[in-house]
Formats: sequence, C-alpha cells, structure tokens
Amino acid sequence: MTVDALTDVAGLRVGHATRNGDGWLTGTTVVLASEGGAVAAVDVRGGGPGTKETDALDPRNLVQKVEAVVLTGGSAYGLDSASGVMAWLEEHGRGVRVGPDPAHVVPVVPAACVFDLGRGGDFRARPDAATGRAAVEAAAGTGPGAPVVEGCVGAGTGATVGLLKGGIGTASTVLGSGITVAALVVANAAGSAMDPGTGVLYGELFEGRTTYPAPDIHEVALRRLAETAAKSPPPPLNTTLAVVATNADLTRAQAQKLAGTAHDGIARAVRPVHLLNDGDTVFTLATGTHTLPPQSGPLALNELLAAGADLVTRAIVRAVRAAESVDGLGGVWPSYGELYGEFEEGA
Repeated sequence: MTVDALTDVAGLRVGHATRNGDGWLTGTTVVLASEGGAVAAVDVRGGGPGTKETDALDPRNLVQKVEAVVLTGGSAYGLDSASGVMAWLEEHGRGVRVGPDPAHVVPVVPAACVFDLGRGGDFRARPDAATGRAAVEAAAGTGPGAPVVEGCVGAGTGATVGLLKGGIGTASTVLGSGITVAALVVANAAGSAMDPGTGVLYGELFEGRTTYPAPDIHEVALRRLAETAAKSPPPPLNTTLAVVATNADLTRAQAQKLAGTAHDGIARAVRPVHLLNDGDTVFTLATGTHTLPPQSGPLALNELLAAGADLVTRAIVRAVRAAESVDGLGGVWPSYGELYGEFEEGA
C-alpha cells in the first residue's frame, strides 16, 4: 500500500516541528533515513542559497551516505536546527565512524533553509537546535510508510509562493521497473504558481488540466490579490526546497544527476524561477534496495530523471492546494483554496 508521499520509499521517515502564533510562523522538517543512511546528492540553482554540509555531498568527496536531511525556515539562522538533528543522531550512534569506539561518530546532516523571517510578526522567531530535535524525534516516531502531513507545517509553515500562501507537498510513483521515486517540496518561491490569465496553477496546466475557474471567480481572486499586495508586498527573499528520493541503487554521480533534473519540476510549476532572491535547492536520497534494469545500460537512469521532475511539479501543486490562508502581524497571504473555493482539485 502506498500513500503518495516521500515515505513510499521504504526506510524514509518525515517529521515536522511547527511553530505558529505569538509572533511565530516557521518550522523545520526532517527526512530521516534508515540506520546506515542513504546515498545523497544535491543541486543548487537559486542565486541566494542558505545551506549546510552540501559540499560533503560532492561525489568527489569522502562521505558516502547521510542519515538525515534538514529543511528549515528561519533563513540562515534556521540552519541551527541541524545541530539538534546531529545531537540526536550522535546519541543513537549514527554517523560517519571516526574512531574505534562505536560512539565515535560525526553525523553529516545536509540542510537548506527558506526565507520566512518576520512572517509571523517577530523577526527573531526562528527555528533553533531544539526545533530540529523535535522534528527528527517526530520522524523517528512514525511508522514505516506513514502518511506525510502537507500544507502549513514544518519548513512550510511560513512559506509563500508569490502572493499566495505556500507550504509542504509530497508525491510518489512506482515505475514500470518496480522502482519507487518520490518527492517532498517546500514551496516558497518569489515567482508565482498561478497563471494570471486563467487562475490555473502552472503545475496543473503541465499535468494536462483543461478546466478553468469561472471568469467571475478569477476576477474576484485577482482583485483580492491586488488588495493583498497593496497591504502586504511580496517578500523580498524566498527559496523552494525539495528532496527527491528513490529505492534505486544509484551511484553518487547518478544521484547528483537526479537532483539536477528535478529542478525542471520547479520550473514547470513556478514562474519565474531560480532568481537571485531564491535559493532553490534539491537533494536526492537513494536507499539502494532495487537495481536499475541492466538491459538498458546507463540509459536506465532516464526513467528516474523524468519521474523526479514530474513529481516535484506535482508536489508543488499539492503544497499550494494544501496551504491555508494567513492574516497576521507579519502579513496577509490568502490560500489558493480560499480564492478559488468552488474550483476544486480534480474538477
């Protein structure tokens, strides 16, 4: 049984730590691998990234596998949440072995942040090591294949996409080869996810949607967005983050290629993308339980490359549709669902 989420890749667990209210609108999300870790890679395309330990994922470097990946709010301040994840992993003896004692480990925890400072009203309300620890403990406390909560949770709590509220979204598929590919996205972009001419989400146009909101609904929505922009200008900095995972047995170079092509999925769902005010970053995790079809040779990777990009697009759509409106001290961001209520997904 699958749940159409990142956790359909056996061994991966997802946990959120969410802070909202009293000036807070932020959080942290952790993707936790099985003990022993997963092959990992990263590709950074945005012009303003905030990251930690991404150099360790270069295929030319030493570290072969990682135990967890951290996605967090709080801009560069929020990267402190990775320290809480490191501490938890060390306590459980998980990380790169660096000495004769099994407790002598250094957990390598890649992390990336989105800009959400001040969106709850307090600029200093941002994730810290305790937030990261809460997120990894939440991940560890879930069962195998558990559903993943979407919308305004974890690193997506304070996310926005243009003038709309953003959040967390996830999706998965099983390929004809039996290999599972999945994605989890924090949709927090400077660009827009919505076609201004029709009101349809760009990602749904890519997926083949042929129905559109009624003109009167779209007109009211555009007027509401204009009023919102006048009261609460679009944030100056953003970033979309993603983790693309598979149970395929990938080399580190193949995993890096998958991370790179997955950025195409962001470009299909958000326009414009990869701007200087974005820090768009995609991680790959490969658990290695299924081999690529040998008869296809190196081209067997193509099926995964195409699926990864498609799933990132679908995960962004789900993030925007799952988001809930925010009207608080830090700003006003209506949700897509509030604006186009009658125009439901699948209509």
